Amino acid sequence: MCIEFGREICGNLDTAETREWLVTNGIGGYASGTVAGLLTRRYHGLLVAPLQPPLGRTLLLAKLDETVVYGEGDRFYSLHTNRWADAIVSPHGYRHIESFSLEGTIPVWRFAVADALLEKRIWMQQGANTTYIQYTLRRATQPLRLTLKAMVNYRDYHGDTHSNSWQMSVEQVEQGICVTAHPSAVPLYLLSDKSSASPVHNWYYNFDLAVERYRGLNDKEDHLHAATFTVTLNPGETLTFVASTEKQPDLHGENALKLRRAQEQKLIGFWHSNRPLDAQESPSWINHLILAADQFIVDRPLPEESHGKTIIAGYHWFGDWGRDTMISLPGLTISTGRPEVARSILRTFARYVDQGMLPNRFPDVGEQPEYNTVDATLWYFEAIRAYYNATDDDNLLSELFPVLADIINWHCRGTRYHIHLDPTDGLLYAGVAGVQLTWMDAKVSDWVVTPRIGKPIEVNALWYNALRTMAKFARQLGKPHQEYEAMADRALARFSRFWNEELGYCYDVIDSPEGNDSALRPNQIFTVSLPETPLTPAQQKSVVEACGRMLLTSHGLRSLSPDHPQYQGIYGGNQYQRDGAYHQGTVWGWLLGPFVLAHLRVYKNPEQARQFLEPMANHLTTHGLGSLSEIFDGDAPMTPRGCIAQAWTVAEVLRAWLATES
Repeated sequence: MCIEFGREICGNLDTAETREWLVTNGIGGYASGTVAGLLTRRYHGLLVAPLQPPLGRTLLLAKLDETVVYGEGDRFYSLHTNRWADAIVSPHGYRHIESFSLEGTIPVWRFAVADALLEKRIWMQQGANTTYIQYTLRRATQPLRLTLKAMVNYRDYHGDTHSNSWQMSVEQVEQGICVTAHPSAVPLYLLSDKSSASPVHNWYYNFDLAVERYRGLNDKEDHLHAATFTVTLNPGETLTFVASTEKQPDLHGENALKLRRAQEQKLIGFWHSNRPLDAQESPSWINHLILAADQFIVDRPLPEESHGKTIIAGYHWFGDWGRDTMISLPGLTISTGRPEVARSILRTFARYVDQGMLPNRFPDVGEQPEYNTVDATLWYFEAIRAYYNATDDDNLLSELFPVLADIINWHCRGTRYHIHLDPTDGLLYAGVAGVQLTWMDAKVSDWVVTPRIGKPIEVNALWYNALRTMAKFARQLGKPHQEYEAMADRALARFSRFWNEELGYCYDVIDSPEGNDSALRPNQIFTVSLPETPLTPAQQKSVVEACGRMLLTSHGLRSLSPDHPQYQGIYGGNQYQRDGAYHQGTVWGWLLGPFVLAHLRVYKNPEQARQFLEPMANHLTTHGLGSLSEIFDGDAPMTPRGCIAQAWTVAEVLRAWLATES
């Protein structure tokens, strides 16, 4: 199970800098960069640590600039690569990369220097803000001297640094260096098991961040050269370098590496134990997604539950969002054979339900969650349904049922943002001017790009499913269920209002201030993919066909038909331009899962349904290596954009793949 590139990728800067790796620590922190070793984002770094887990992510170690001295005349080689503000690339260390591979989630480089081969690995300790960078001299005819320049920082991961004579404290400690950015900062320990370390304080100015420039953001940054580490390696010897917020992390690299590999094998075992007995061996790209799924699952400790869990929506810049968490939960936890994680997440979020609503986002700054969502709460019902179907956990069902009943009651009498049950047709209405409530939630200043005020189709498909689910739960627990059944029957009877007979598919929103919206969007696919469908068989088939003809791409569904006058096929530019295109044609990878499930329901052909997922295997070797992207351009060649690793994309592809095996 290995993604591997040779010089055809590694030796070409245009290709090597667009392929990004990611390792995580299970508490919200990560390390990430490019195959070339070039910084292209403000989010790149070897230690981005959540100082208030899982949030408060702070860039501490940006990179290591590596050089070696080897061979006749002590020849000097730069293995690192930097691009500067004047667009000059110097040095060109990527030219020495003979190969790059992804072993599980661990990135591995092999640098060829004359007849020597130096191998480098990066991984993180689970549950700790600790990154390991390990160097092994695999082949040589004489000793090799390796020098590492540690480039540090101390800033919010969304920000950028311009030194302005910033003086950090850089002190020698046993086996390394301690860097303290300011008196109240968390210290950063840079340690190694055998090298000599020297404190330095030298700012490097104007690293160029090409991807941030494409995104219309500040594209220059300074980093502090805080320390230099030097070691002479004989053939077969290894250096372990550790960056950590812990004063005494484990410096035994081989032990730490064994723990990481054992954890990954355990995750693969969970997946295989959850599959049908007669299922064929999973392809290697699916195994990569199993490991990718774990990268989004992180701790969220609570006073009442120290082992609480949540889901990071995407790397590099998202935190834990209620909507993304509930959509992702079945694929990331239940499909992968980890129901105990699902249970913890469901219990964690139950504590944050307020006025019948699940929070949409836990802010990076501040303590109060935001409740500006209509669909996250309804996806919570679907997540619990999926969990219960897999576990028959009556204890958790009994614990959460009062929360679910209260949610239904709040929706019936009305809650925030005019979210309420319309007594005339039994459907949910939601929305007020200036607020984005559905997953199509782009907003720039006061401009809500797709307001969707009224009765959005996916919201009401979820509402109908939630009512049917509540009736089943009530019967299981011996509680009154008739009211939920009656409400579901009423919603079903009037769901036909969404059907546009002339166009042969559903309105996206009905009863909006501008009337019924006939734009062809992917939201109607949920009327077929969810367990309970409110459409007739003929309507289901027509919806799948319409989405397949106009919205389907190799990597997901377009958010708007190319025939629509507001369609935008390229996602890029400044925030105004990007957010304006976000749901106006941009392809969303997570929607591929519901499309496959809907196709499977209509055509009952698992082999054919699975074919729609197979292009994702090739995508794992681009953008976020071993994972799946958030979005893609709507126009060919559907270039990946947004987050390099997105929870609900990985989750829905896994869930759909498993469904085609059942």
